[in-house]
Amino acid sequence: MIQMTARRPPLSSLPARLRDRSPGLAAGLVGGVVAAGLGLGSFAVLVVAMWISSPYPDSGPGGSLHVAAALWLLAHGTELIRTETLSGVPAPVGVTPLLLLALPVWLVHRAARDAVEGGEEDAPLGSARAVWAGVVLGYLGVGTAAALYASGGRLRPSWEWTGVSLPALVMGAAAMGVWTAYGRPLEAVDAVPGLLLPSGPLPSGPRSLAPHARERLGTAARAAGAGAAALVGGGALLVAASLLWHGAAARGTFVQLTEGWSGRFAVLLLCASLVPNAAVWAAAYALGPGFALGAGHVVGPLSSAPAPLLPPFPLLAAVPDAGPGQWVNWAAALVPPAAALTVGWFVGRAQSPGSAHTAGTAALAALLCAVATAVLTGLAGGPLGVAELARFGPVWWQTGLAALAWTALLAVPTAVLRRAWLCRTRRLAAEKSRTKKTLELRVTNPRTGGPNTMEPKTVEPNTAKPRSLEPKVSGPTSAEPGVMPPAPGGLIRRTVASVAAWFGFQQGPGGADPAPAPTPAKPPSVPYDEGDVYGPLSEKDGSAYDFLPAEPLPAPPAPHRDDLTHEARWAALEARWAELKSEPVLPRTGDLPRTPDLPKTPDALESPQKPTTPDALKAPQKPATPDAPDEP
Repeated sequence: MIQMTARRPPLSSLPARLRDRSPGLAAGLVGGVVAAGLGLGSFAVLVVAMWISSPYPDSGPGGSLHVAAALWLLAHGTELIRTETLSGVPAPVGVTPLLLLALPVWLVHRAARDAVEGGEEDAPLGSARAVWAGVVLGYLGVGTAAALYASGGRLRPSWEWTGVSLPALVMGAAAMGVWTAYGRPLEAVDAVPGLLLPSGPLPSGPRSLAPHARERLGTAARAAGAGAAALVGGGALLVAASLLWHGAAARGTFVQLTEGWSGRFAVLLLCASLVPNAAVWAAAYALGPGFALGAGHVVGPLSSAPAPLLPPFPLLAAVPDAGPGQWVNWAAALVPPAAALTVGWFVGRAQSPGSAHTAGTAALAALLCAVATAVLTGLAGGPLGVAELARFGPVWWQTGLAALAWTALLAVPTAVLRRAWLCRTRRLAAEKSRTKKTLELRVTNPRTGGPNTMEPKTVEPNTAKPRSLEPKVSGPTSAEPGVMPPAPGGLIRRTVASVAAWFGFQQGPGGADPAPAPTPAKPPSVPYDEGDVYGPLSEKDGSAYDFLPAEPLPAPPAPHRDDLTHEARWAALEARWAELKSEPVLPRTGDLPRTPDLPKTPDALESPQKPTTPDALKAPQKPATPDAPDEP
């Protein structure tokens, strides 16, 4: 086989190589295309279904698909232009149904989130940027094609609005999806400007936020969202109340608009998609600026200008009547305070180092709430034609300023008072808990003054006699009747026995060397009484005796063998030996009377091998070890 006939590896396709080199970009690109296709397909199915069910279709399937593409662009905030009008002048359509706006936002958000979660778990920041860029590019590619297709129909998109609103919405929703996939970290606020920089994450410095600033911004954002939701929710309640008040007029508009059930169903779907817009209009009405039903016709809670001839539409039938406001109109003023109190309540319950910090966070939340209200107002209103219909809906900057004034005026003191109340509650709870613990300790511990549940201990008086410095001598202290007195050599024997007993040895009956007592692992320290009473203090019975027991005494427990005890005992032994040498040898007298000693007889003399006088005694030498003292 030659090299030319060897099988070469197949060349990988361009999508596969792109997916291997940048998996985040490829996944985001596919996700963006799918999200745009799903949204566009949903509008196409709905419009085609309405066209099929209509009894009088005035165009073919191509016209309905053009309308579907135009409505899909309108849902992104793009302004449309009607080319066929009675006057022949193209008329703009700039009112965006907010309910339709929720569909593309949700699709883009989900596509970005799924693209991030579908990759590796510990993906670096570059993969997040790649996913975001892929979703935006894929979605905008489909959006550009849809705009080109819709430009040939009766409803044509405005290219200026298409180039601004469509990319802004897609980029914002994709960024929120990526942020959600990463767990909504507050540190991502520092990296928002870094998305536009090639250098990566921002360094710590003036361009990065401190941790307390991130927490403050997060608290303010949550409170602002709650306040905006409360404001729009209050507006929805006002719309519902107004529809009930003008129920007959609203039902009559269905008959005037269309006679078929398919047409009425289409009108009902249009009204449902515009209900959020009506709620925002009602919120602007409650805030004070109101909304406009044409140039020079403003409807507000204090007064309403006469409206021009409006088309029959159920939501327009719920507009308040012209003239000065009544108490029913003034009741709408309860909505802004409720929203402001909501903002203050959310800010006040958060942890903060002080009241000034809480007030600043509440002011920031009021600003964010005003910005959100202004954005919603700008999307909810817009032109519906030319001349008088060029201004339709609330003015965004007026509504935003009114929302800022209401929220800042009431949210700041509410947050401060809420924080003070929580601090007081926590302090009282801490004091109560501390008092409860103190009472429990007093009950369980009698020394603290609580009730004593322990039995008193009986302490026996210590009747021990003072300890004598004399070493004990193991030997008889008195002579019994009929017994010869001890020989002089008995003193030496008793002295040696005393020394052996001092060091814990005992001489056997055969005169053998004393065997050392077994030393325990940890010998107990038992003090000995050196007075007249023999034995340990624990065995002391208070009675004295001057004779030895019949049985041999048990070996005392071995004392401690530390150096200090050994030196002290040896010094005491030498001092005692010096006293014995200086004093005459006399028998020890006890407490009881003793029989007088008999005179010595020549027969009682000892053998010449033993010394007869105490002068022959020799001082004992210091033993090499404390266990075996030398014999004299």
